[in-house]
Amino acid sequence: MKNNSLSKEEQRLNDYRQNGRPWLKWGPYLSERQWGTVREDYSEGGTAWDFFPHDHARSKSYRWGEDGLAGISDELQQLCFAVALWNGNDPILKERLFGLTGSEGNHGEDVKELYYYLDNTPTHAYMKHLYKYPQAAYPYSWLLAENRRRGRNEQEFELLDTGIFNDNKYFDVYTEYAKASEEDILIKISVYNRGKEAAPIKVLPTLWFRNLWSFGLIENKPFMSLQYANGVSDIVKASHPEIGDYYFYFEKPNAHLFTENETNTERLYNFPNDQPYKKDAFHKAVIERQMDWISAKTEGTKFAPLYERTIAGGGSVEFRLRLSKKMVGKDPLGADFETVFSQRKNEADEFYTTIFPAGTTYNKQPTTNNDQQNIQRQALAGMLWSKQYFNIDIPRWLNGDPGQPAPPESRKNGRNSQWHSLNNEDIISMPDKWEYPWYAAWDLAFHCVPLAMVDANFAKNQLILFLREWYMHPNGQIPAYEWAFGDVNPPVHAWSCLQVFKMDRDKTGTADFDFLKRVFQKLLLNFTWWVNRKDSQGKNVFEGGFLGLDNIGVFDRSAPLPGGGHLEQADGTAWMAMYCLNMLEMALLLCEEDQSYEDVATKFFEHFVYIAESLNRIGKDWTGAWDEEEGFFYDILALPGHRYHPLKVRSLVGLSTMFAVLRITDQTLDRVPDFRKRFNWFLNYRRQLADYQVAHNVGHNSDVLLSLTHPDRLRRLLHAMLDENEFLSKGGIRSVSKIHETPYVVNIEGQDFGLQYEPGESTTGLFGGNSNWRGPVWFPMNYLLINSLREYHTYFQDDFKVECPTGSGQWMNLGKVADDLSRRLISNFEKGEHGERPCHGGEERYATDPHFKDLVLFYEYFHGDTARGVGASHQTGWTGVVAELISSIGKQENKMGKMEQQKAGLETV
Repeated sequence: MKNNSLSKEEQRLNDYRQNGRPWLKWGPYLSERQWGTVREDYSEGGTAWDFFPHDHARSKSYRWGEDGLAGISDELQQLCFAVALWNGNDPILKERLFGLTGSEGNHGEDVKELYYYLDNTPTHAYMKHLYKYPQAAYPYSWLLAENRRRGRNEQEFELLDTGIFNDNKYFDVYTEYAKASEEDILIKISVYNRGKEAAPIKVLPTLWFRNLWSFGLIENKPFMSLQYANGVSDIVKASHPEIGDYYFYFEKPNAHLFTENETNTERLYNFPNDQPYKKDAFHKAVIERQMDWISAKTEGTKFAPLYERTIAGGGSVEFRLRLSKKMVGKDPLGADFETVFSQRKNEADEFYTTIFPAGTTYNKQPTTNNDQQNIQRQALAGMLWSKQYFNIDIPRWLNGDPGQPAPPESRKNGRNSQWHSLNNEDIISMPDKWEYPWYAAWDLAFHCVPLAMVDANFAKNQLILFLREWYMHPNGQIPAYEWAFGDVNPPVHAWSCLQVFKMDRDKTGTADFDFLKRVFQKLLLNFTWWVNRKDSQGKNVFEGGFLGLDNIGVFDRSAPLPGGGHLEQADGTAWMAMYCLNMLEMALLLCEEDQSYEDVATKFFEHFVYIAESLNRIGKDWTGAWDEEEGFFYDILALPGHRYHPLKVRSLVGLSTMFAVLRITDQTLDRVPDFRKRFNWFLNYRRQLADYQVAHNVGHNSDVLLSLTHPDRLRRLLHAMLDENEFLSKGGIRSVSKIHETPYVVNIEGQDFGLQYEPGESTTGLFGGNSNWRGPVWFPMNYLLINSLREYHTYFQDDFKVECPTGSGQWMNLGKVADDLSRRLISNFEKGEHGERPCHGGEERYATDPHFKDLVLFYEYFHGDTARGVGASHQTGWTGVVAELISSIGKQENKMGKMEQQKAGLETV
């Protein structure tokens, strides 16, 4: 660190990295949904949602991981802890979050609960979670029936819409964790009755072993047993053959409940159980009040102390627990318990003061500081809570476990059967631990940006992990996600590696060239895979197929195309141009330490030039992506017989051409004389051939700008992008231009295809119907646009200005445009004049209710007109980049404020 004064949390991180102390052995690694995943699917047709539904989750032991409410586990998920609740009215215990499956929701799968990640630190020394639990019976059937009834043109029916929270008849359940040491975890569960009347609740803090014995993964079955039950606190000892003993301390309960984490075959399959105590035994004991039956069980692999309380209106109760590797001395839940909690909370506050820009004034309104700080802290808390244990071993998944029913034979030639080398068992940053409880490679690249703000080493290790041989395919492809590891996502891994490298260097003052070298070598393999597999015509025009933008085209871009043609994707080609420049920049950075990288830098420069030419050239027998008349880049559908059809949809596909930009300073070129020589020769040679030029010089600027987009074309693209009647919305850049409110239709081989601007939820079932790229604002793409604008600005400075918004008469340099877009994105979460946050879509509770108004949800994407949050409600993942935007814009405004103060001082003098 440049600053030698490290916070306590930073000291713990250093202790973990440098001394190997296991501060990260325990964390929020429990999934929020293990049911309905591909990992747990052993069906004939690969119907994961139907094979393992929510209704089975309480009764069936999982094979590949565990889930729970506000839970934690060790890094190999052998021992788990989570909260279970019962309000006296529900048909089942609340052990896990409920939501609709892909076929049940009118816009695909969706969690139907209210929960919030309030705080977390990188070592998980302090964590805080909030779950809002209704006092009336949870409306499972109503949510299912109403969402099934609604069509795709209607909004989703949410839990708040049922009125179940009216009159504040609910409990706020706060779960907090504080580590006294690496493996000594203090747990506090605080339950508040927000209603006016007294209400009963049962709380079951549950400790259990993941079932490895039924699948032949361990020989000796672990067990838990009551050790002491005569004092102020009771003790259960949890003994495991691999992780040893742990001691679970808890205040004296109404009852001790033991059972086995094993499948209830009688309930699920009408097959007799070998013994009565199964995974769902607590449901039978508590809800059916069969306490005598379960009291006979005095040890097992799952345990919970049962607390029965009636909480007065406006009152609260607190439960203290402790999970420790070692025996704790006298009074483990006493005075030092609260002392440790207080210390860890204060240390979390101390840590986050190093993240939020000191003295930030946003839009000259210091009063918004606290709100921004709250937004940023909850965003980063969400990033850290979304770390999850992920396990799948493809050969074993395909062939099955000994002693278990064999998977269907069709599996060996079905989903993911070409990924025999993939064997994952790691803690990974998830997009959303309920809606997407599996990694997504291109999401992860964006996750690593905000993660690098708080733990650059974790971010770097995540990026390295996906390039390791047990993730990356032998052919060089990076796995996409468990539904189809072979799907194609945008190649943003190299970009993320660069961002994390730079952020880490700026914060520590040290360049981690070892990290850059490690990723560079593996990225060469991935780049080669792209070139060999996705440039089918050898013209440096890339197809890509899916590319993560789901339904942005007039047809499914990953499916066989109409007319037997192939799609020359403007964005596929733009992504590869960006990839080239990322690799070029990495090579030039590595030249600071090793000049041998000059050769490969030349290779990526030349490759970039050829890609740029293919996208921009228009000539005889060549249809380029650029349309000179309309001033935009479009996809080209190439049909047999050299017939080409531009697909004139104005979307992020065309704007993505701005991503590929790199300024190379004169000083950098001086450090690489051989590269500079070849660079100049190549450019002069192309000028003599009158080929498309990619390097630009303005005025007396001795630096060089490499750009996929010529300055004249850039200006025309920005004219469209910054037009409020096209792309520019109050919450950011739309994915499709608003001009397509009038549908775009194209006829291909006698068949009509088209799309229409849809600012909110998708009205089609394409890609499951829960994702929409036909109008809404998506943070990752906006973030790339902002980064690109800043890169352009480092070169052009005030020599390049545009109207922002278009037609406003307000001219800005590109740095100011980037600032404006950043503010628009941040404003999605900020309180308005009456306390309303646009992301909450006009829901009054979030504006006026003291128990809601400071809570923030980080949605998957945002309505193109209103900025209402849409899609997954806890996709802090890539939407978490708002944390970095807040820091970035804060630093910019602090810098401007200091300049204005200095100017004012000089004028006074």
